Amino acid sequence: MVKVRLWGSLAEMTDGRTEVEVEAGTLRELLDALARDHPGLKPQLDRGVSVSIDGRVYNDAWFTPIAPDSEVVLLRRLKGG
Repeated sequence: MVKVRLWGSLAEMTDGRTEVEVEAGTLRELLDALARDHPGLKPQLDRGVSVSIDGRVYNDAWFTPIAPDSEVVLLRRLKGG
């Protein structure tokens, strides 16, 4: 299981939970599991999110591996340059 911290207002979409656990080995599996297990997150997941894995932010890097002990933080999509 991977522990996922929900940053900021994303916790409102999981009934105030700031941390959830899902079974996932890649970023794509993580997002699919979050949508399945926490349907309140699905609209934001569909709009796009950024995921920090061990301090590095990923957008759309579907096959990025996630270890069970990785630090994972879900954020609203980071934009800018």
